[in-house]
Amino acid sequence: MTATSLATPPPSLAARRRWTVLAVCALSMFLVGLDTTIVNVGLPAIGRGLGAGTQGLEWIVDAYTVVLASLLISSGAMADRFGRRRVFQCGLLVFGASSLACAAAPSLGVLIAARTVQGVGASMLSPVALAIVVNAMPDPRERARAIGIWASVYGLSMAAGPVTGGALVAAFGWRSVFWINAPVIVAALVLTALFVPESHGQRSRRLDLPGQALLTLTVCVSVGLLIEGSRIGWTSPMAVAGYVVVVAAIGGFVRVELRRSESLMDLSLFRDPVFTTAVLGAVAVFVALNVSLLLNTLYLQHARGWTALASGLATLPMALGATVCAPLSGSLVGRHGARLPLVAAGSFIATGGLCLIGLGRDTSILMLLLAYLFIGVGFGFANAPITNTAVSGLPPTRAGVAGAITSTARQVGSAVGIAVAGGLVTDIEPAGLAQASHAGWAIVTACGLFLFVVARASRPARPAA
Repeated sequence: MTATSLATPPPSLAARRRWTVLAVCALSMFLVGLDTTIVNVGLPAIGRGLGAGTQGLEWIVDAYTVVLASLLISSGAMADRFGRRRVFQCGLLVFGASSLACAAAPSLGVLIAARTVQGVGASMLSPVALAIVVNAMPDPRERARAIGIWASVYGLSMAAGPVTGGALVAAFGWRSVFWINAPVIVAALVLTALFVPESHGQRSRRLDLPGQALLTLTVCVSVGLLIEGSRIGWTSPMAVAGYVVVVAAIGGFVRVELRRSESLMDLSLFRDPVFTTAVLGAVAVFVALNVSLLLNTLYLQHARGWTALASGLATLPMALGATVCAPLSGSLVGRHGARLPLVAAGSFIATGGLCLIGLGRDTSILMLLLAYLFIGVGFGFANAPITNTAVSGLPPTRAGVAGAITSTARQVGSAVGIAVAGGLVTDIEPAGLAQASHAGWAIVTACGLFLFVVARASRPARPAA
């Protein structure tokens, strides 16, 4: 999401066309979320095909999520300025073309570069799709229902990625996880041209290029250090130089943002402890999810010799839990506020992590499936109350900015989760993967427990009138 302000309400679209607009945007968002996780289960096959080690495989995932996280806010501002449909169509074209480049990549370097461009395209879809949906739905109740569907589709895509990826890799090879995007992109482009109306923000924001550059530098170098730290040495001169760059970039970003009248990120929001805690909660949830997915892939395929399809199917309980509980969570937030679903999310994620904190090479399949179910249920319960906590108590004019920051935090959490999980198992022999993953499952447990802090900080539900 991004800070968007609606212009004078457009002429009301026919009901069928409004829901067609939602379907087109939801389809595009499904691709964005799917590409965050679908690659995970195919990483071992990609590694064999391109001769890549664990650190190279981490970059395949994080090149996408880091760029997506860095550009979300600027892409939303650009859409307000130049037209949401226009930017959305550009995003589809960039995403589709880079997907084809990923599928045809002859080397690891080309694949990582193409994934980076794919992240640029995804950043033009994620915030802009929501703004298009909101603009097309003038009725508040209809709009709330549409946003709920949109959010559920995105959560489902994240959880369904490993299952889909496993099936594609087993049937057609790892390149198919990128080829599959092409027909969907073509359909989305045609439907967008036919049914999605153009819209602009009431007040276009200027692009904050210095802030954007410093934010991108901060995220990229931080994640790079997490991925490469074990290889170059955490106290090596190169690593120390990286720490200095991160500190300097953060300091420069804060200074620039505080001085600009139209900043990339409204840092004054972080004065509210409820908002700050919610943002950290968003990071924690996506760290837990991505640590779980990567450790699952490497453990099942390397340590236990499972196929990509079997590894993907093992996460089916996770996908089902997220799918069932996401709409239930939204209903609970509407009736009782954010605390109850946040407590449920924290309980299930922490329990799932605890189930695997003593993982062994011969841990029962039932225990694995149960743990994945718990984590999926927790993930399903988490997203709606975190967003609600972030924007509750803020005036409507700042809710979009808060949502944009929360969306960025989710992608940062995804990138950090992949980097941390990969760092734990880098250069570990298959026989030692289970033991090496114990720290990762402890991190998943800690992320779940942190949601209790978010729940405690959230504002209580307002009594019904």
